[in-house]
Amino acid sequence: MRTMKAAVFIRPGRIALEDKPIPTAGPGQAVIRITTTTICGTDVHILKGEFPVQPGRTIGHEPVGVIAELGAGVTGYALGQRVIVGAITPCGQCYPCLDGHQSQCGGKAAGGWRFGNTIDGCQAEYLLVPHAMSNLEAIPDGLTDEQVLMCPDIMSTGFGGAESGGIKIGDTVVIFAQGPIGLCATAGAKLRGASMIIAVDGVAARLETARKLGADVTIDYTKTDPLTEIMRLTGGRGVDVAIEALGTQQTFESCLRALKPGGTLSSLGVYSGKLSLPLDAFAAGLGDHRIITTLCPGGKERMRRLMNVVASGRVDLQPMVTHRFKLDQIEDAYDLFMHQRDGVLKVAITP
Repeated sequence: MRTMKAAVFIRPGRIALEDKPIPTAGPGQAVIRITTTTICGTDVHILKGEFPVQPGRTIGHEPVGVIAELGAGVTGYALGQRVIVGAITPCGQCYPCLDGHQSQCGGKAAGGWRFGNTIDGCQAEYLLVPHAMSNLEAIPDGLTDEQVLMCPDIMSTGFGGAESGGIKIGDTVVIFAQGPIGLCATAGAKLRGASMIIAVDGVAARLETARKLGADVTIDYTKTDPLTEIMRLTGGRGVDVAIEALGTQQTFESCLRALKPGGTLSSLGVYSGKLSLPLDAFAAGLGDHRIITTLCPGGKERMRRLMNVVASGRVDLQPMVTHRFKLDQIEDAYDLFMHQRDGVLKVAITP
């Protein structure tokens, strides 16, 4: 039996590199050899035990690789072809998929998120891809692994937050937290036509990156009260759209307080505790506010569109890869990423 190295969830607080059998493609499936992947904030939630997964599960949901095997019925692809697969792998045939909610594939909340959740993920040498015809997308010639590494998850999620928020040309938008997801939301707001984009964070380097990706105003919350400054910038009106990109009560509430009456709170954070609505900020439910959540849109058409954006040069997310590790160093990579040391944004993992 041929084996591969894989990063496996052992228990809360412990992910380790283990040997696992190399998967085999069944009908409608494919196996890709991973060439580059990364660590997501959701993986850290898993490591901390804040999101339950089965012990022994291979973690990771952001794959870039080459096709190693194609199962029966998978056509239009070739062995050795470079591909990406979204973090969300819809089947394209169930009721939620046909109703336009591919992320909820199968009818259970977050059902489209399989890699590293309900099936083995991609922090490994090989990955089994379900519903391959719906999810494999070829990487255009001329694009490197690192140029497309953000497409499977954080680019799709961040852009999705801007899209779900319904940002219109001329809108004023605030994004609370400028980690990888928030930075992608900032770039997405720019592409959607917002005329004033306000980025809030407490790390100077992240605020500088936010400016490069489209933020017009940056607020360091350790030096300035964000809500006071947002109201000053908007003449007391509030913002049209507030995007929450961290997953805490404080940032969620700040987004709600920053909104104009009738504004939209677009929530991207993964919340690990109780979330409450403050009565005054919620206007007792009478403020015509809209609160919407977004789970990373997936599928091959989404990946094609995102790579088109990268290829066009309108957004360059490659500088977000701040650190690089081999798969053998995955525990060190997690330690760095989880503790946010050395200015880390995203790490590239190469088997």
